[in-house]
Amino acid sequence: MDEHYDRETSGGYVTNRAARAFIRALDRRLLNGSAGQMPVFLALIDGNAYTQTELARIASVEQPTMANTLARMERDGLIARTPDPADGRSSLVSLNKLGRKRAAEAMEAALAVNEAAFAPLSAAERKSFFDLLHRVIAALDADGRA
Repeated sequence: MDEHYDRETSGGYVTNRAARAFIRALDRRLLNGSAGQMPVFLALIDGNAYTQTELARIASVEQPTMANTLARMERDGLIARTPDPADGRSSLVSLNKLGRKRAAEAMEAALAVNEAAFAPLSAAERKSFFDLLHRVIAALDADGRA
């Protein structure tokens, strides 16, 4: 086999590098909070309330990661926890007033990062980029179920 691993043509390496660049750019724009809160903001910004388990699934992170994120957000006064009427052993997490304000600020920052990142691409290139990336994700998801 005459294949040589080249990280610059590795989908995982280049995608990870791009994701880290997005996170750094978002962190630079956020005055309060961090990019690590984005999955929670995205899940809860529309007034939804979820259990920690549901949030971990939505964000595609492990339970301990979500627990730590929520603990920091609770410490910072961004979320509220209420008893889950469907399961007395768990609670529902939602954004409080300050959390909704910070989520809106984070969404504005994310839009600015996306605009900066995709400014060099035409509308057709952007569409193609996302179409291809969604196909890659679907292929990897299917491979994980096989």
